[in-house]
Amino acid sequence: MNTMPDFIHIDAQQRSVSLDARNPAFYGNPNATYALLHEHCPTFYWEEQKQWFFTGYDHVNALLRDRRFGRQILHIATREELGLPEPLEHTQHFDAAERHSLLEIEPPEHTRLRTLVNRAFVSRHVEKMKPEIETLAHGLIDRFEKDGQTELLSSFADIIPVTMIARMIGIPEEMGPQLLKWSHAYVGMYMFKRSREDELAADRAAKEFADYVRSVIAERRAEPKDDLLSHMIHTEHKGQFLTDDELISTTIVLLNAGHEATVHQIGNSVRVILESGLNPKSLFGDEKTTERTVEETLRIGAPVHIFQRWALEPVEIDGVTFERGDKVSLILAAANLDPLKYSDPLTFKPDRAEAPNLSFGAGIHFCIGAPLARLELNIVLPLLFQRLPHLKLARQPKVKDVYHFHGLERLDLTW
Repeated sequence: MNTMPDFIHIDAQQRSVSLDARNPAFYGNPNATYALLHEHCPTFYWEEQKQWFFTGYDHVNALLRDRRFGRQILHIATREELGLPEPLEHTQHFDAAERHSLLEIEPPEHTRLRTLVNRAFVSRHVEKMKPEIETLAHGLIDRFEKDGQTELLSSFADIIPVTMIARMIGIPEEMGPQLLKWSHAYVGMYMFKRSREDELAADRAAKEFADYVRSVIAERRAEPKDDLLSHMIHTEHKGQFLTDDELISTTIVLLNAGHEATVHQIGNSVRVILESGLNPKSLFGDEKTTERTVEETLRIGAPVHIFQRWALEPVEIDGVTFERGDKVSLILAAANLDPLKYSDPLTFKPDRAEAPNLSFGAGIHFCIGAPLARLELNIVLPLLFQRLPHLKLARQPKVKDVYHFHGLERLDLTW
């Protein structure tokens, strides 16, 4: 029986949990708390968030695919009907950028947008980027190899995903640092207990981001190139083209989702591998072992922890009744640790042959960039450990206070 730490209170009888998501003891090691939740209360009402949460693998997996739940609700009901507050005045630019986001809409709009974008992200298409990713990773390691030490996020992990997604979309690579700044400010809107400052920073970033993307769209309309943005501008679906607002939302979500989570995952994976004490040579022996190692780091160190859904109709799940307009939260990272699915779930075991992880979600909102993220991880992780065989942690890594994302503030390494 796990002892209960003082930052969490679980009333299993009432299925009620009190937990401060900004407590470093929680976000620094959320997996330990998820283990407690699995033991005492896998489906629970989180008092501070005023919402029901699911951690069980089968529930999370089913709810991600359940069409009685959706990412939006205002397509079938008004704010008045649901008793929802009016949008915040000071986040209007952020709301505008999110309005047509692939992550936030439902069919038929979602189907149309996803169909136009999907072709660029299918595995056979991203596979062609393998040589570019390898060249980029080697070039970055060349810069710091002789130093005997590096802070891996800024010298390596930050650069690879943003460079590749920018190339794919058709954004100049030199915009990389600016894209990272906008993205970091933008995702501040998804943090639990965000402040007004976080909201203002996200809104500013959304406005600047959208203005910039609008200028690139104008260039590509006049002069198309062989990139995803030109493809989205000039391709029709059932006689319809994407509007500028749809193009802006889609480009922003692809740039943000296309690198933010992968940056975190590279850092999380390297940390997990180094802390495991396992020999990297055995973890990356061939394509198959590499793939299994990557999937296990995704399972135990997922970069995005929570995905929310609206109940689109009255429904009962696990004895909990939801009315239309109620919000539920699915903890993907906790589902990955369900003891009913995984033996010894808190242990890094790359030779597992158990349930596939849910780190990329499931159903119609399954992460569109998953093939690219997986390709990047399967290339850069073995390459890093191959080039720097004596890699070790210089100091204990510190986790960022950005729950429900999960990533490191820095990752200092020596060799």
